[in-house]
Amino acid sequence: MTEVFRPEDALIVVDVQNDFCEGGAFDLQGSSAIVPPINAIARRFQTVVFTQDFHPAGHSSFASSHPGAEPLSSITMPYGQQTLWPDHCVQGTQGVDFHPDLDQSLAHLIIRKGFRPQLDSYSAFVENDRKTGTGLDGYLRARGVRRCFLCGIATDFCVGWSALDAVAHGFETVLLRHLSKEIDLEGSLAAQMAAMNAAGVVIDERAG
Repeated sequence: MTEVFRPEDALIVVDVQNDFCEGGAFDLQGSSAIVPPINAIARRFQTVVFTQDFHPAGHSSFASSHPGAEPLSSITMPYGQQTLWPDHCVQGTQGVDFHPDLDQSLAHLIIRKGFRPQLDSYSAFVENDRKTGTGLDGYLRARGVRRCFLCGIATDFCVGWSALDAVAHGFETVLLRHLSKEIDLEGSLAAQMAAMNAAGVVIDERAG
């Protein structure tokens, strides 16, 4: 039976961008397959938010910004541990754009994150210093939202952190696992799934 979403429900679609999909900087195979069902389910919500990684060139989270550092290694930043990524979702490049099949007209709000050169941002709610908010919490409350459904890329990073922060901000939270794609970096998927389960995120494995 198809679930009926309530007016107080919101869909948060995380980082469905070219660099996270086939042929992009991360080249995550199978990413394009989640786009049509995300479009379909988004049409059933009264509040839809897209997030967009939006890095300036030379961002501090890029391995290329740290001489001798390898992509996917880790360093200590002033705000804590930071994975160093391949250059991705750089402003003004094709990689930063949403997947061409994602229907942007469905979004009521687009949250851009990671645009501060010295601060990365995984979560749709709070940047990686765990202090700098994106404004999403206030927007959702102004819309009367009480429950958040999350999907997109990547389950073990930006989607997962967004789900954890949705719970922390007092929202009932559901991960649409079947509409999310993981990176799975050295056990990161299992760790993030365990964290979400422990926090009370509902894991929805259904196909819609």
